[in-house]
Amino acid sequence: MSVVTVTMNPAIDIAAGIPQLRQTEKMRCDTPRFDPGGGGINVARTVLALGGEPTAVFPSGGHSGRLLEQLVADAGVSTHPVQVTGWTRESFSITERSTDRQYRFVLPGAALTAEEQDRCLDAVAKALATTGARFLVASGSLPPGVSPAFYQRLVERAALLRVPVAVDTSGEALRHLQGPIEVLKPSVRELSECAGRPLRTHDDQIAAARELIAAGVARIVVVSLGADGALLVTADLGRWFPPITQPVVSGIGAGDAMMGGLVVALARGWDLGDTVRLGIAAASAALAVPGTGPGRPEHIAELYRRLTEDTAESTPAPAWSAD
Repeated sequence: MSVVTVTMNPAIDIAAGIPQLRQTEKMRCDTPRFDPGGGGINVARTVLALGGEPTAVFPSGGHSGRLLEQLVADAGVSTHPVQVTGWTRESFSITERSTDRQYRFVLPGAALTAEEQDRCLDAVAKALATTGARFLVASGSLPPGVSPAFYQRLVERAALLRVPVAVDTSGEALRHLQGPIEVLKPSVRELSECAGRPLRTHDDQIAAARELIAAGVARIVVVSLGADGALLVTADLGRWFPPITQPVVSGIGAGDAMMGGLVVALARGWDLGDTVRLGIAAASAALAVPGTGPGRPEHIAELYRRLTEDTAESTPAPAWSAD
């Protein structure tokens, strides 16, 4: 089951810990962990953990870009890098061991020229055609120089190839989407910013999601509520799904893991309820691993079973395997 992901603003994610943050002092960190990062790359790693066959398309530049390519390949994900002039960015997170607080530092990506953006679009179209992808996932922020309409251009390219698209983005990129998108996954904060008003209740959030559906932007909207679970919204359905309690090692990439679970379930023809449950299970399992690593397959399966044990019509998921 092939899935192509697009990450226009990838990063090398560096994670380390220190005993305590101290102003101006030299603080000795633990041995760092290096992960390939960026929305689509994180999604691809979860798709792989769930037995899918992901291909990651991303711009890559400089020595850091070559390291990113190696990290993605080492993770077992098929890579389709697009060489660009600017260097691939790095981001880093520090966990203060005395408090378990995590501090995240996100650097800006390198600007992409119009020609580099066009080559990224061409690379995506080629990957979709050669892999026979069942889904295209566009996830993450856009780097400097990239029009907020870029993801809409991507959606239109995929529509010509009859490949359904899942999108997870924010800000102007979210507001410029016109569809047709199969599944859109904003956080409640991103949805509120897009709607231009506070969304304090589930009813408010469902109404805002339905505005996007009525406008033809997306067929399905899954609103990530963080520790409060998720909302599934379609034209005729609005349903809240509770979270699952899980110790948090790192909160980075959990939303991307949710998207990975959603697209795997949809590509396999699961019903919408089980699709959201798998997304929540994948996100919750990702919280239990350091850095931006995906959840362990057996842990995702265990959490999915816990979420569905009282739902007789749920899809059994004893193990994950490629179709």
